[in-house]
Amino acid sequence: MEDVLDVYKRPYNPKRPMVCLDETSKQLIGETRTPVSASPGQPTRYDYEYKRNGVVNLFMIFEPLIGKRHVKVTERRTKIDWAYCVREMVDQIYPDAEQIVLVMDNLNTHNKSSLYEAFEPAEAKRIADKLEIHHTPKHGSWLDMAEIELGILSRQCLSRRIGNMEQLKNEVAAWQAVRNAASAKVDWQFTTEDARIKLKKLYPSIEA
Repeated sequence: MEDVLDVYKRPYNPKRPMVCLDETSKQLIGETRTPVSASPGQPTRYDYEYKRNGVVNLFMIFEPLIGKRHVKVTERRTKIDWAYCVREMVDQIYPDAEQIVLVMDNLNTHNKSSLYEAFEPAEAKRIADKLEIHHTPKHGSWLDMAEIELGILSRQCLSRRIGNMEQLKNEVAAWQAVRNAASAKVDWQFTTEDARIKLKKLYPSIEA
């Protein structure tokens, strides 16, 4: 925990951007009947019946110090999917970075070994060398600022029926554009000093 909190105190450095990564799932729900469009005094009406169209995954790549995020929609969230997401982050989102300071929870897929399952050793090492990874502690995923952004995405964009992956990608891209245009940042104020007071019970008890 203190390691992650120390990372959050670092000043902005474009050559070493601090990035938070997290993922969530979204069930695709299709309509069995065409919704009745809204009219004056009457909201859009949907039939109670619906069609399940499977579950997809969304990766959130969030750079809190400048308020920029990139959401990647995938069919699954396996080690391979994570590896390809990270390669896109390294090569396309931050191609000029010397190294990316990456904060994630400790899910078993969030490991450099996943790169070696997806790519040839030389390619895996090239990507791995671009990462300085910091994991949040077990049961401490709330320390990952990308989780905060996923919560906002869920409330503002995903809390309704979306029928297919293409529609989801379009909706997420529109949300992402608005948030990035506003340069919406997270005002992180929880410090190591706060942790030692408020979470004192998590620390070992040292007797003199």
